[in-house]
Amino acid sequence: MAFTAKDVMTLREKSGAGMLECKKALTDADGDMEKAAELLRERGIAKAVKKEGRIAAEGAVGAYVCTKCGVGVLVEVNCESDFVSRGDKFHEIVDGVAKVIAENKPADVEALGACKIGGGTVKDYITSQTAVIGEKISIRRFAVYETSGKIETYIHMGGKVGVMVEACDFNAGAEEILHDVALQIAAAKPSYVNSAEVPADVLDKEKEIMLVQMQNDPKNANKPKEILEKIVAGKMGKFYQDNCLLDQAYVKDDSQKISQVIGNKFKVTKFVRFEMGEGLEKKSENLQDEVAKQIDAMKK
Repeated sequence: MAFTAKDVMTLREKSGAGMLECKKALTDADGDMEKAAELLRERGIAKAVKKEGRIAAEGAVGAYVCTKCGVGVLVEVNCESDFVSRGDKFHEIVDGVAKVIAENKPADVEALGACKIGGGTVKDYITSQTAVIGEKISIRRFAVYETSGKIETYIHMGGKVGVMVEACDFNAGAEEILHDVALQIAAAKPSYVNSAEVPADVLDKEKEIMLVQMQNDPKNANKPKEILEKIVAGKMGKFYQDNCLLDQAYVKDDSQKISQVIGNKFKVTKFVRFEMGEGLEKKSENLQDEVAKQIDAMKK
């Protein structure tokens, strides 16, 4: 059975596959549209499985807040290229996954894979979308907050950085300040809400490093260890300013600390900050080699 260019376009729109893949499927199916669609699905799933071994170090951080149910979600979904990560289709996937997390509140990524989305599971959905987009897609991590207080989220640069903040004892009219706190976290990268949250072993290690640095300084050669320890204790303020949100200088006005900006308008109970791809290996390929690979793939 013969087929036309219009048939190829129709199959492409229906399946989301590439033009050459659709043409080959129609050829193999002798022009039968339904059979060609089935072949694409079979080949697409096979391709998705093959891509599992590839590095997905690009992607986006997404957020979703259900104000009625008091649930907030921050999620990182990875893909292989920056080009795909900026596309509307990829962001639809991120948003859809975030909503499923909010509805089901799974314990971890593995449990999320078993949750329902559309007519199947999240795991099957990610596999099918990997086939459609042509790159490995993986859900890396997520955080869920459930509270009777307020949840604020902020996504920076289209998903390069994402922040979620939980606040309690919230006073009306303080929404803009809470949003500014989320921006602060995105920009200044604090690790803790306040100094009381810093684990003792982290403090001890920091003090130990400072003490060794001071002992190695010739200017401190004749100072007793007890004196140096007191100096170190005084220097810990800088550590808190760098690492504790409430002690940080406000990025919009460094004459104020965040604790002063917030005042008694609300209390920050916790926050989470995801930076897309942090800690992941990124694949680097020669452009000529990448083009050659694409040409070879089109010939098959």
